[in-house]
Amino acid sequence: MSYANLRELQSALTTASDIAFSLDATPAPHEADQLVDALRRALTAAGSLRAGAGATGCAEHPRGPVDPLYGDDKDPLPPGWGRCLLCNDRRRRAGAQRRGWR
Repeated sequence: MSYANLRELQSALTTASDIAFSLDATPAPHEADQLVDALRRALTAAGSLRAGAGATGCAEHPRGPVDPLYGDDKDPLPPGWGRCLLCNDRRRRAGAQRRGWR
């Protein structure tokens, strides 16, 4: 377990909590998608706390969490995206900001 993995888990849980408590009784589809993404990120970060987890191949986060969508045929990652959840999450957030989401 590394400090970076623990911080990633804490960050993901905080993000999920913030989104969940800001939802209305009938959340918009993009709000529900944001919550699912945050929870998926938290689950992956929690899994990376086990010994031997990681192997992202990322130069910046070599022992970071692996993106759960990596290799998913139903919901593939865009071309050029790697296995690193932290880098892919940064790309997702940048794309969401460009689209005007929170």
